[in-house]
Amino acid sequence: MSNIENPDKFNSYELEILEAHNSGKLDDSPLPKSMIVAAKETLKKNKNINIRISENDLESIKMLAAREGMPYQTLIGSLIHKYASGYLQL
Repeated sequence: MSNIENPDKFNSYELEILEAHNSGKLDDSPLPKSMIVAAKETLKKNKNINIRISENDLESIKMLAAREGMPYQTLIGSLIHKYASGYLQL
């Protein structure tokens, strides 16, 4: 641990991680390319859709989104993504 400056500011767990990193014991290999591609595809928003929903539902969604601090379109997109991905079930 001689190459760690001011070791007093780290707890024992942090020092252990730093030592493992400095000695080359940590595996810092990049993510598999397939995971990177999947993440980029998930973030792509390249299709517009138009839907008709009740005014009451839209107002409720807008209020929920405001409480979460996000635009209502983002909330709707998130719900659709979660349902399509199987993370949200009805």
